Amino acid sequence: MSSAEKEQGYPTPQRYYAAAAILIGVVMAALDSSIVNIALPNIADSLEINAATVIWVANGYQTASAATMLICASLGSRIGERRFYKIGIIFFTLSSIGCALSPTFSILLTMRIIQGISYAVMISVGLSLYRVIFPPQSLGSIFGLNALAFAIGTASGPVFGGLIMSYLSWPWLFYINIPLGGIAIYFAIMALGKDTTTKSGFDFIGAVTSALAFGLLTISVDQIGRWNDILVCFLISLSAALIVFFVLWQKQAKHPLMPLDIFNSKRYSFAVLSSILMFIAQGIGLISIPFVLQYTYSYSVLESALIFTPWPVAVAICAPLSGKLSNKVSATQISTMGIIIFCVGLGSLALIPNNTSYLDFIWRVAICGIGYGLFLPPNNKEMFSNVEEKHTVTASGILSTARTAGQSLGAALVAVMIVVLSKFYGNFGDYFSDYAFGLACLIAGGASVASLLRISK
Repeated sequence: MSSAEKEQGYPTPQRYYAAAAILIGVVMAALDSSIVNIALPNIADSLEINAATVIWVANGYQTASAATMLICASLGSRIGERRFYKIGIIFFTLSSIGCALSPTFSILLTMRIIQGISYAVMISVGLSLYRVIFPPQSLGSIFGLNALAFAIGTASGPVFGGLIMSYLSWPWLFYINIPLGGIAIYFAIMALGKDTTTKSGFDFIGAVTSALAFGLLTISVDQIGRWNDILVCFLISLSAALIVFFVLWQKQAKHPLMPLDIFNSKRYSFAVLSSILMFIAQGIGLISIPFVLQYTYSYSVLESALIFTPWPVAVAICAPLSGKLSNKVSATQISTMGIIIFCVGLGSLALIPNNTSYLDFIWRVAICGIGYGLFLPPNNKEMFSNVEEKHTVTASGILSTARTAGQSLGAALVAVMIVVLSKFYGNFGDYFSDYAFGLACLIAGGASVASLLRISK
């Protein structure tokens, strides 16, 4: 593909088929992150395992994807992004069939780990492929659609999971991926085309270090409150030490897994920092809302789900609009406005009165969704517009890793607050919303500062 063709992207309708292959993969990956949780008790009964063990059906997927995200981004640039994506979507679909047919827990866990790695393969190169498929002036729009696809998958997971478990058995949670995967595979083979350039060499030390660091981080965060506190603190500290070693190693590695010169662009660096802080704040908010609704205000699980719904709905509406708008207006200004709105939503949740109604929660939750939807696509466009083409796949991997690590840190902070508040007040529910949403608002405020700093860069 010549430089002129790269500037114009794929011709139509090929670009739409190619984008569909990636968007369907995003929906499948997001769906499988949330659809299983509601069925864990049924899976435990069916496979005759205890509750603590069945948790790993969800954890195996998340840990495998977190541990291999940067590795997959590096491999993608060496194997070829388009070829690598095809491998990812094929293995994701096949492992879904494997999950559905699993007769034992060990086989199901193995299939879920393969699913998680396949998820990392798809997501680590998926965003970078948009830069090949679409011309620069259309990137905002496709990033908006990508955020919409992720929101739909995440929000519909519990709903589809509940419906399937009401009328069918748990293997159907995975069977539903077969038609979606088949369509995505067809579009990928038909429209993505062949790779023209690849890199050589691989950073094995960086790969092992990053896998251990992010794998340990995900596991230890998930086990806060379950495992011994000293063990959890040790694992988190070990993860932090491995991350420091990983960064230091990247400075001298011959073929670094994450080339540090990607951060030479200040606009890119501040966009990444904004993303990490926003993912942490979002992680705190998403996990805190159910606790506040059910423990502090005594809402039922169904009522809590309905109250939370405006968040993903607002993201689904605002993300495509902000993405399209960023093609005409400064992406940085739009994403900064989104962070500020997100801060307002979190702040309003922190200040919510004791005597409240459904509506008091709904409009506050909706503001958070609006802010996040306005932030994400323009910020992603800003990231990819300020990185060299040779680092596009790495940028995609960094963004995916930032999401996973940021949300894990957000979850860890929530768990720590619950433990500390329970110790000092006996019942964490009385003060939890003040501290949780207040901290999330403060972190999002840091994201707004980072975002504002790049306006002048």
